Amino acid sequence: MEELPILRRRRPGRWVLTLVVLLLASALARSLVTNPRFGWDTVGAWLFSRTVLRGLLATLELTAAAMVIGLALGVGLALMRLSDNTVARAVSWAYIWLFRGTPLLVQLLFWGFISALYPTLSLHLPFLPAIGDVPANSVVTTFTAALLGLGLNEAAYLAEIIRAGIASVDDGQTEAAEALGLSRARTLRRIILPQAMRVIIPPVGNETISMLKTTSLVSVLAYAELLYSVQIVYARTYQTIPLLIVASIWYLAVTTLLNIGQHHLERHFAKGSRR
Repeated sequence: MEELPILRRRRPGRWVLTLVVLLLASALARSLVTNPRFGWDTVGAWLFSRTVLRGLLATLELTAAAMVIGLALGVGLALMRLSDNTVARAVSWAYIWLFRGTPLLVQLLFWGFISALYPTLSLHLPFLPAIGDVPANSVVTTFTAALLGLGLNEAAYLAEIIRAGIASVDDGQTEAAEALGLSRARTLRRIILPQAMRVIIPPVGNETISMLKTTSLVSVLAYAELLYSVQIVYARTYQTIPLLIVASIWYLAVTTLLNIGQHHLERHFAKGSRR
């Protein structure tokens, strides 16, 4: 019996798409090289300047601190949502509803102008004199306002991520731990959370990367993070585009490193589920 010839399937669409991408990439590369308005000499001059590096360090500090606050509060809020206590569930739901339902920029401005609402901060307890009486501006500084705005907002999103991760673990795991006499806290710490991390890590990694870029919003509070630092420079030198490129390069560099770290964490916690 005569063998039938094997013909490769023609894919003209793939070649057309490749050609279009190559043409667009070449046009972009030509523009980057030939357009003097990009100011690559200015980019090189300011990329490692002390002002920009200080802003980068402030951005990293703010990102790390806000994520720590968000994770700490998020775990507590997630456990409250899963609690049998009606009051705890209601408080957690109200917190998440409030902070996810209002824009982050509005929250940052609210914390930045908190002294307009409370000029002084003090603690008032029933039948007791007021404790403390300090100016709000001395407590809620620019950094504190930025940290509160970012951290408290992030906690609402992380709470839902962590709750979904815990809920993804089969109920049989909890029942088996209870049968072995483990406490609820130990069951959560040793049985539930290690298994939930496989579901929790990817979105938390995305939230961390998003937080790094979201810190640029605190420039409205005049906090000298990366974006505000380059804004100060280009307001003086009028080199707007080159300085924005400088900020973009640093954002891309740090997010690339965070992506690599997230990839390794995902591989580590997925070991038990890979065949």
